[in-house]
Amino acid sequence: MRVVRRSEELRSLLDERRRKGLTVGLVPTMGALHAGHLSLVRRARHLSDVVVVSVFVNPRQFGEGEDFEHYPRDTEGDLELLRGERADIAFLPSVEDMYPAGATVRVTAGSIGDFYEGADRPGHFDGVCTVVTKLFNIVEPDLAVFGQKDAQQTAVLKRLVRDLDFGIDLVIGPIVRESDGLAISSRNVYLTTEQRNQALALSRSLELGRDAFARSTDAQLAEKAMLEYLQVADGIEVAYAAAVDPETFEAPRTEDRILLIVAGRVGNTRLIDNLVVDATDGGGG
Repeated sequence: MRVVRRSEELRSLLDERRRKGLTVGLVPTMGALHAGHLSLVRRARHLSDVVVVSVFVNPRQFGEGEDFEHYPRDTEGDLELLRGERADIAFLPSVEDMYPAGATVRVTAGSIGDFYEGADRPGHFDGVCTVVTKLFNIVEPDLAVFGQKDAQQTAVLKRLVRDLDFGIDLVIGPIVRESDGLAISSRNVYLTTEQRNQALALSRSLELGRDAFARSTDAQLAEKAMLEYLQVADGIEVAYAAAVDPETFEAPRTEDRILLIVAGRVGNTRLIDNLVVDATDGGGG
């Protein structure tokens, strides 16, 4: 596996591979890799000839008072995991390489980035769109793999690819969970044993919402079931719990298929989760 830190070197390596007719898959990450990330790398390995994994903690998607400085970082551990998954190139750019002095242009997410995660974290999705646009332009991948756990992010990026005419296939990998249902996240390392048990309320609320929807096919009742459970759950400061359209994040246009989303703070750690619910298969997601 090649470790590359400069965009110019990465472009040169990939140009060589494209001349051989090889396809390129990109997996953008912020490091602190876990089983969820590795499942995305495996998906890219299956679908492309050359797998590039970027590891970059993007300052532009962190707001004031968020955990940029303390976000978990383990470069050597990440590289060891990527070697085990047979990634071809690990791209570890610096902040200075990604955002040279004097850089002022940003890519905005538009209205879909203004609510839920965007409302709680102003500017977050603009930072995501900007860094992903830069990665797409540097790597020029045939496909890019993202995780369903960041559901609003995937909806934003689908718009980005469509609206800016990127000729890239977006592949969305499913959420990877612990055996008890907790969605795997880099931020889980912040949780104490007690807080981890409290965090299970997030995935349980989604299950209750799914069950309510299976009985009623009523998105509002699903949302109500989630909120009622979380309001009495121990140790959870709820940010939102809602039933939305999976593509627009507005109120569901149809009740055949909805997305249940939830976010909350456990101690000082903010966690998110979601579940796609399809009425045609009895409420399974």
